[in-house]
Amino acid sequence: LNLDRLRAHMVEAAEQCGRTALPVVAEPVSLADLLRNWPAGRALVFADDAGGESLVGGCARAPAPAGVLIGPEGGFSDGERAAIRGVSGAIAVSLGPRILRADTAAAVAVGVWQAVTRG
Repeated sequence: LNLDRLRAHMVEAAEQCGRTALPVVAEPVSLADLLRNWPAGRALVFADDAGGESLVGGCARAPAPAGVLIGPEGGFSDGERAAIRGVSGAIAVSLGPRILRADTAAAVAVGVWQAVTRG
């Protein structure tokens, strides 16, 4: 993962759409570390291919600030899914019947969250 390249793309995209604030991009961490350090009271919307509520419904229950977690292509393992569901504020959502690439799934989930919450 080339963070400098990713940040450059974010700046270009922000300029294109007139956005004044950039998302935070951090070094990759393990799922266990992410969940262990998840801020209390912050919603965590996660794409669960095993089932969840509608993306729109889940996003409506996730006020800002919130996180969106997309798993690897192929989905989360049963153990990962259980660990995520154990986090206070976790909201399992379905991205629909179609299989999406991870980058497409992230764009869909964040876009819907922004539209629903006006975030």
